[in-house]
Amino acid sequence: MRDLKEIVNNEYYNLNDSGFRARCKNTLDQQGVLVLDNFIQPSAIQQVKQEGEANQHLAYFCQQSHSAYLTPADSNYPAQHPQNFQVGSSKGCITDDQIAQDSPLRAVYDAQDFRQFLCHVLDEESLYEYADPLSSINLHYARAGEELGWHFDNSSFAITLLVQKPEAGGVFEYVKDARNSSQGDMNYPLVESILQGGVKGTALSMEPGALVLFRGRDSLHRVTPVKGDTTRMLVVLAYNSQPGIALSEFAQETFYGRSAKAI
Repeated sequence: MRDLKEIVNNEYYNLNDSGFRARCKNTLDQQGVLVLDNFIQPSAIQQVKQEGEANQHLAYFCQQSHSAYLTPADSNYPAQHPQNFQVGSSKGCITDDQIAQDSPLRAVYDAQDFRQFLCHVLDEESLYEYADPLSSINLHYARAGEELGWHFDNSSFAITLLVQKPEAGGVFEYVKDARNSSQGDMNYPLVESILQGGVKGTALSMEPGALVLFRGRDSLHRVTPVKGDTTRMLVVLAYNSQPGIALSEFAQETFYGRSAKAI
């Protein structure tokens, strides 16, 4: 496995430095998002881009309609209520078993220094890979017209790495603290205003090689439709706070078009 120092930009980011970790944690705690520009060395991100282009034909592309809350329709509310209002998402994805063993992505994902850095910033005791062979590292593709509709995450944090920007569009937008899920406050008035375009999200600027940590459970967010012929490529590095967790077979079929049983 390649040395992490060959992949991560150590000139700017010392993952073991306590002061750096503290600054990152403070930024994430205060803003709900942390962007580390040029986190991955240009040569490594170029390799990941080439791998993504070579494997795009393997991707499972799907279109889905869902509410901002990612929950089933609730008959207690009308169809146009924020609880039920449908938005569209469309993307492609290749899964962990389709990522090369010598990929820089795998070296970063498996590195203990990286996981310990994440644990400190995210305030987690430990982080573990998924127990199923599909879900730990995913490379997402968004072609012209494809997007992620407004939604809240079910998980408390997301870790992503931008590989390739589109010519236009494909902008990550978010509204911090749009609900308080721990208190059961869905904040329907604000969510409705966001869905109808009355409240605009904050656009997050990033370039290829940027690592992004985001707390999306209570921050409504989306990715705007991609424009142009250049595919947006984004890696999701997914961890769990407990060992032995796997996505359900239903979730695997929904997200990946197949389950681990087919491997």
